Amino acid sequence: MNLSCIRRIILPLALILPGNFANAQKLDFLIPHTATLQYAGSIGFFSAGAGYSFFGKDKGSLDISYGFVPKAVGGPLNILAAKFAWRPFLIPVSNWGTLFPINPGMFISYHMGSNYSRFWDKNTYEKGYYWWSTALRPHISLSTEIKINAAKLLGQSKIKYISLYNEFNTNELYLISYIQNRHALRLHQIIKMGIGAKFYFQ
Repeated sequence: MNLSCIRRIILPLALILPGNFANAQKLDFLIPHTATLQYAGSIGFFSAGAGYSFFGKDKGSLDISYGFVPKAVGGPLNILAAKFAWRPFLIPVSNWGTLFPINPGMFISYHMGSNYSRFWDKNTYEKGYYWWSTALRPHISLSTEIKINAAKLLGQSKIKYISLYNEFNTNELYLISYIQNRHALRLHQIIKMGIGAKFYFQ
C-alpha cells in the first residue's frame, strides 16, 4: 500500500472520529445495565447475557443471552434468548436488599444450527401440518428475585447490586400438549426451572 492510499484512508477517519467521540455520550443508552449468569431454565445448561432496566430500573428488564448445552447432557445446542420481566411488587428487606416476590415475564428462545429451522420443509410437509417451529420457542415465565446492595458485601465496587433469582417457565408447545393430553401429562412435567444471578452496574 503506497503513501497516497494511506492518506486517503487516514484523512476521512481523522475528520470523522473526533465527532464520534464528542457524541459518545449520546450512545450511553446502548451500554448494558446488567450482566446475568443462569443455570438451566430452557435457555441452555448454562447461559450468560447482558440486560437493560426500564420503568425506574426496578419495574422492568430486558435481557439478551447466549446459552449452551454440552453433548454430555443432550447437546451440543446453542441458544439465543430475549427475555422481558415485569416486577410489579417489591418488599424492602432492611437496608441491604429488596425482595421481588412475583415477577411475570415472557421470552423467546432461538435454537441455532442446521438441525433447527423457523419453518418446516414445504416439499416434505403440507402447509399447517406442523404448526410449531423447531427453532423458535415463545415462553411465559414467573420468577422470584432478591436484590442485594453490593456495597454491603463487596465494599467499593463497580457492581452496585447483586440479584439472586429462580424462574419457572413453560412454552407454547408444552402448554398445548398439556391441554390436549391432560390424561397423560401432569402440570409439573411441562414446567422448567432456572436459577441465576444478575449483576447491576447502574
